[in-house]
Amino acid sequence: MIQGKKVVVVLPAYNATQTLERTVAEIDRTIVDEIVLVDDASRDHTAALARRLGIPHVIVHEKNRGYGGNQKTCYQYALELGADIIVMLHPDYQYTPKLLPAMAHLVASGLYPVVLGSRILGGGALKGGMPLYKYIANRFLTALQNILLRAKLSEYHTGYRAYSREVLETLSWQKNSDDFIFDNEFLSQVIYAGYPIGEITCPTHYFPEASSINFTRSVKYGLGILRVTFQHLLGKWGIYQHPRYLLRRTAVSVSPTL
Repeated sequence: MIQGKKVVVVLPAYNATQTLERTVAEIDRTIVDEIVLVDDASRDHTAALARRLGIPHVIVHEKNRGYGGNQKTCYQYALELGADIIVMLHPDYQYTPKLLPAMAHLVASGLYPVVLGSRILGGGALKGGMPLYKYIANRFLTALQNILLRAKLSEYHTGYRAYSREVLETLSWQKNSDDFIFDNEFLSQVIYAGYPIGEITCPTHYFPEASSINFTRSVKYGLGILRVTFQHLLGKWGIYQHPRYLLRRTAVSVSPTL
């Protein structure tokens, strides 16, 4: 715990056998109370390895639900465990788990209900092996959303995030996509609701075993960002409020179907 607050790390996993052990080995168990791994119908032995590594909560989807669908199960289960702080960490070792304490402390202190591990701050993205076309797209889309959403983030596309329980209980993240655009939809919701967002410099590692979407899916993701931004603006202009921007009036009570 941190300041009496329960910290739960969630690992949305898919074919992660080659990197899972390295990721779990660097999680600081002195501050992390629980680890939840959701295996999204992997074709390898991710779930079996997770159990051998002693991860206490291993959930397996019988059918692949997508990256966003995986996160939905992660967050539902973390809330069921009584988490006050939820950190989403990819088990592909692209992001270092050594930043978990810093991110969790920023949430626990009450300074930021949402904290992002940014690959752009500190200039580590290209050094870490991010493909040039992804870097350029990252910078362009981030600049566009900062202008249109009136925000000042270094990037919108990191998969390393920490949330307070309040954020997960308030935002309608279950209405988001089950695909990769889930992360961008979630940040759009956070900004729409007026929650402050903290960022911390995060080194990144691109290597063959690390998960990454291909060029075609990257284009689809980019178009999805334009859609999300347009929907966000329609709501702010009072023209049409997408259901994802409706706030939940009471705390969630979840019993995930696993």
